[in-house]
Formats: sequence, C-alpha cells, structure tokens
Amino acid sequence: CPRALDPRPSWTLGEVLTELDALEATRRATPPTPLKQQPEWASGGSARKKAFVMRIEEEDDTDEEDDNDNEAARALVTGARFSCNDLECSFEESGDEIECGSTSYHLMEKRSIEKSILLELERDHHLKIQEEVRSKLSSLEVCHQNEIQRAISAFARLQKYAESRKEIDRRLDVQFQRKIAEVLDKHLSMVQRDHEQKSQIVERRIRDDAAVEEAKRREQSMKEEKIKQERARQEAEARQKATAKLAADAQKAAYEAAQKEAAEKEAAKSRAEAVSTSSQIPQNSVAHATMATSTEIKSELPGIKIYADSSALEAESRRRTLHDQVPSNIYLSKEYSRYDRQIGKSISKLMPTTDSVKARASELIKALDGQDCPRPIACRLFADKMISIVKSRNPTDKTFGKLAFACGYVMLLVTNQVPDAMDYLLAEFNKVCMYTVPKHLHALNAQARNTDYFRLIGYQEEDGKLQSTEKYLVNVVAYVKLYAAMVQTEIKGVRHPHGLAEGWKWLAMFLNTLPAIPATAFALHAFLKVEIRIGALCLTICVCS
Repeated sequence: CPRALDPRPSWTLGEVLTELDALEATRRATPPTPLKQQPEWASGGSARKKAFVMRIEEEDDTDEEDDNDNEAARALVTGARFSCNDLECSFEESGDEIECGSTSYHLMEKRSIEKSILLELERDHHLKIQEEVRSKLSSLEVCHQNEIQRAISAFARLQKYAESRKEIDRRLDVQFQRKIAEVLDKHLSMVQRDHEQKSQIVERRIRDDAAVEEAKRREQSMKEEKIKQERARQEAEARQKATAKLAADAQKAAYEAAQKEAAEKEAAKSRAEAVSTSSQIPQNSVAHATMATSTEIKSELPGIKIYADSSALEAESRRRTLHDQVPSNIYLSKEYSRYDRQIGKSISKLMPTTDSVKARASELIKALDGQDCPRPIACRLFADKMISIVKSRNPTDKTFGKLAFACGYVMLLVTNQVPDAMDYLLAEFNKVCMYTVPKHLHALNAQARNTDYFRLIGYQEEDGKLQSTEKYLVNVVAYVKLYAAMVQTEIKGVRHPHGLAEGWKWLAMFLNTLPAIPATAFALHAFLKVEIRIGALCLTICVCS
C-alpha cells in the first residue's frame, strides 16, 4: 500500500479533497501499460492489420463498472496467457477511447501465479483504500451539513428566543407603565380630594367666622344702643336735676333777698367760708393722688416722694399681690422646670412673621391650658419669659419695633384664651418698669439717692455694679414700647382685656401726675412713637387669615 494513501484521522475535509484531486491527476497523466511484453512471433513484420482495442474506464464510474473491472482482473490472474494470433490492436473512433494508430501493443509474457495474486491483492487493497476514503469523505460531508443545520437551527432558536424576550420585556414595560399611571392617577385623585376637603374646611371656617362676627356685631350694636339709651336717660335725669336745682336756687335767692337786710353779717360769713372751701379743693385733689401708698413706701424709704394716681396705685398693689402668690424661683423646682423651658423655648423662637406668630401663640396657649401645671404658675412663667425678651433681644435694633408688635399679638391671642395671664403680664410690666403704672419715685434729698433707691426705680446690676443711666433709659424705652404695642394691638373679633381705652387712661394719668424729667420724657416719647398702623397692617392679616 502506498504511503500517500494511508488515511489519517487528523485530516481535514480540504486536505482529503486535495489528495483525491492529486491522485486523479496522476492517474490521468500516466499512460496505460501492457500486461505482458510482446512475444517473439509478434515482433516480425507479418503483423496483422487488426489491432487490439483496450478501453480504459474512469475510476469515478458506477459500482457495476468496478465489478466488471474486478472480474477482468480475476480473469487476468487465473489465465496463464493470451493467444491473440489473429488480432490486431487498433483504436475505434470514440470520445472515451484512445486510438493508438500504428503503434502495436503485445501481450505480456507469461508470469507466475504468485505475482498475479500479488498484483490482484494490491489492486484490491487500492480499491478498498479508495472506498474507505470515499466513505469517510461522505461521512465528513454529512457531519459538516449536520453541523451547519444545527448551527442554523440554533441561530433560529436564538433569534426566536430574543424576539420572545423582547416581547416579554415590552409587555412588562407596558404593564409597569400602566401601574405607574394608575398610582399617579390615584395619588392625584387623593391630592385633589384632600385639597377639596381643605377648601371645604376653610370655607366652613370662613362662614363660621362670618357668623360669629355678625353675632358679635349685633351684640355690640345692642350694647351700644343700650349705652345710648342709658346715656339719654342719665342726661334726662341730669336735666331734671338741673331744673330742680335752678328752681331751688331761685327759691333760695328769693329767700336770701328777703333775709338780706336781716342777716347781712351771716351772709358775709358764709361767703368767706365758701371762698376758703374752694381754695382747699385743689390741694386735697393733689394730696389724694399720693395718699394711697405714700405712707407705706415712705416708711420703708424715707425721703422719697411718689407721683402717681390713686387708682393706678391700687391696681398695681392688687396685681403685685396676685403676682407674689407664686414664688419667683418656681422655675428652679424639678416639677415645673420643664414647663419653664418649654415656654422659654417657644418665646425665643418668636419672629415678626405670620407663621411664627401663629405657631408661637398656639404653643403657648397649649402650654398654659395644660392640666399638669397649675394655672397661676403657668401664667407667672409666661409673664416672666415674655417680658424678659427685652433682655434676650437687642432693644436698640431697628427691628425691635416689629418684634414688639409680634409680642403684642402673641400676648393678646394668649390672654384672649387665658384671661388670667393679663394680670400677671401687667404685674411683671409694673415690676420691671414703674412708668407702665404710671408712677415716679422722686428722691427729696441726697441721702435718699442711694443704691436701694436706684434698684427701686428699675436700675439693674451688671458685674456687681449698677448699670449706667444710658442703659437704664434704653431699657425704659424698650419696656414702654413693648407695653404700648400690647395696648395698641387690636384683632378683629378678639376682645382686648387691656386695650386702647386703658392706653388713653394711662396717657392721661402720665401727663397729669408725673413730673417732667428725662426719664418720663423718654418713656412718653417711646409710647407715642409706636405706630399702630404698621403693626396692625403687618399682623392683622396673619391673624385673620
């Protein structure tokens, strides 16, 4: 078996095709060889005209041609020799035949049986190798086609899987978008429903407020009508009394004229007594203003004169008694220190804005209405923290006026719900600044102008020393501004327990009783400088809305 025809398992399809093409080309290029050499009797010139015709078939023919070739090969092997005495070799005219012309071929010489068998075995082995190669080639082609089909089917499945995944993703995306749209629609509907509910609540509140305002207006008109009727009745009574008095005076004048000559001395005496009585009236009125409490204070600090009205002193005494019922150090107790911190935290957050005023007022009302802390203690803590805002903030700042009005609105809203808190606020005002009474303590001599006197009129200690007069006047102005803001603050539909009427009363007593000194001038200027219009414009809107 030739070495080149030995099949190798590692060959590729291209190598096998190349090898087969090379074998085919070699076979076609090689001329046919005779089986035996030409015998001696055929070498002479008496050769016959007929030639021996041999047909060579291609190896790629059908299986039947291969079988015929095998039978012919067996005939060559089994026969001893050919006798072609009467034959001549020639080629017929055909597309598959080869015409030899005048060339004569002779049969091969006689060979031995062993060589013939060997030749047959070689040919069988050659055919077997070719058949194996063809079968392997066909199997490789089939495997190659199968691989191609599997790859195509796998690619088709992959495309189908990708399309199915795309469809699934599209459906999931559509479902997710539908869910998002449903959730968004639900949220918007809830927001709209909430907005409608809030608008309904606001409208109901507005209607209720309007009804309350209307009821209050009617009540106020009825009260005014009653007051007018009472005033008309009093005027009618006064006129009747005046008429009766005139009649009595006329009768008295007639009686006096009749008795004039008889009692001339007694009339002169009576006129003298009348003159003396009229001269004593203003002295008594001036002394009456200081009679109420001057004796008590002079016993403590002699040499001090009090300028105040008796009604103002009585109100101050009553408020101070109520204020002193709660100890001043109540905030140090563990039981009530929490309420003190809560109230102080709410007041420290107060700003001259709408939201801040509403929030702080509601927090303080809630703190004062609590059941855990007694009402007097809560009111005392509230008053202390509210008035101490002068110390915690800068009174010289330009925004202190707006802050004072914000405090005034908070105090009015709180005292409207908790009326007892107003007395504690006024008592704290009177304690830190005597001009809110109004009252002035005047030292009559140099001995009375000691440290106790300055503490009594409102001077504060700083680092163990009394503060300067300039700082004292700054504090007086700040306290009076805060008091004026509280007095001048008005809220529609809210009753003020210490409003403008009390402010006019305070101003009248201040001008009629207090002396003209720098401190009273600063206090009066601060009270008159506070502009009610600005504060009302800033905060009436926030409270009414």
